[in-house]
Amino acid sequence: MTTISSSSSSQPLQSLPLPSLFTKGLETASKASNLPTADNQTQELIRSSLQSLHLLQSRISGLSLFSPNETLEDISTRDLIYLLVPFVSAQVQDRVRISDPGERVGILERVQNHFKSFLLHLESYDIVPEDEVALYSSGSGAGIQNPASRRELKIKQYQKEKDLRARIETIRKRRNQRSVSDSPPNDFNLIASLLPSPKSSHPSSNVDDLDEEDDDEDDSDTSDVIRSTILLLLRLFYAQAQTQLGSIEQEMELLRNVPLPPSRPTQGSSEQENRNGKKDGDNDMWKLDAPKRGGPLLDPKGKPLQPFTILPSGSTSTTSDRTRLQAQVFRPDHNLPTMSIDEYLEIEQARGKFIQGGGPASENAPTSKEVLAMQAEEDGTAEGETKEEERRVKDESWARYTDENPRGAGNTMNRG
Repeated sequence: MTTISSSSSSQPLQSLPLPSLFTKGLETASKASNLPTADNQTQELIRSSLQSLHLLQSRISGLSLFSPNETLEDISTRDLIYLLVPFVSAQVQDRVRISDPGERVGILERVQNHFKSFLLHLESYDIVPEDEVALYSSGSGAGIQNPASRRELKIKQYQKEKDLRARIETIRKRRNQRSVSDSPPNDFNLIASLLPSPKSSHPSSNVDDLDEEDDDEDDSDTSDVIRSTILLLLRLFYAQAQTQLGSIEQEMELLRNVPLPPSRPTQGSSEQENRNGKKDGDNDMWKLDAPKRGGPLLDPKGKPLQPFTILPSGSTSTTSDRTRLQAQVFRPDHNLPTMSIDEYLEIEQARGKFIQGGGPASENAPTSKEVLAMQAEEDGTAEGETKEEERRVKDESWARYTDENPRGAGNTMNRG
């Protein structure tokens, strides 16, 4: 794992060796990954990381570390890690804060170019097996219709990443290295842990450092483990790049369909508006305005000063209708009541909709038979004799009814 001392971090970027320059960009990107994207501090870290990565990419191209005429076996383990520079540049470039949708499209195009450059290098060196290339080319499972196959693919990716992190941890312990930073582990820290140590000689001798043997080079076994781990890391990031390319295509399609904001008036349009306003002012000079209302209708000589209408008078005139209609304009939007609550209750009581009586007063009141008996006891009065006769007729009728209808005569269904 590579660390940068305080003296090397204060040196200009152009004088740093490739491992230190790559580590500087990775450490800055790792710090930015743990901060909100909208913060100014995060954007400052992103700009610093992009500056280091762009300089690193230009120096790699100038040194021709990777040639199309070479094979994977021709690339040394020290240089193999630099195949990840386009991938890291794409990851950092994607976090640049942009508010304008048009500028966001430009950012996405640069990210897309970085990913495509990364994928092209891996495919040209046959780092990724053909079955994985065919599988990841559909967007890392996005084109697979079978849910079970997509789930199996995700499980395989997780297992590969887990195995990769375990191997990196083994290498770190084997080389007696500490973590790259105090921040939580992420992809940037994983890459930085596989970087070779910078030369202890002058940091400006970059070309010579690529060809010289490192005095502190790891043994062959550790070198083989590092190489296999870097290859696994490249295959893992190949799948992630394919997935992110699909997401970028969808986002760019949405941004292209976003309606354009209203354009601000320019100086030319302002002059055109002024000319149109002047033309409208000239037209107003020839406009015939309506006469003003109000004031006297006739002058002292009886000449009409403004048009008026003579309306008929009386209760049936148009004026009374106008007054009536005008009074009906400002009214509530609901029907107003036509009677009071007391009047409504009196009408309902007259219709017999209220139940009266009942309760203790009705229980203590005499029945109709008791009232008739009390009224019949008033001897010597015509009303008493009438009530006595009424009670006698009522008793005879009841006696006749009981004789004709004995108890149980109507119960013919329940006879045993």
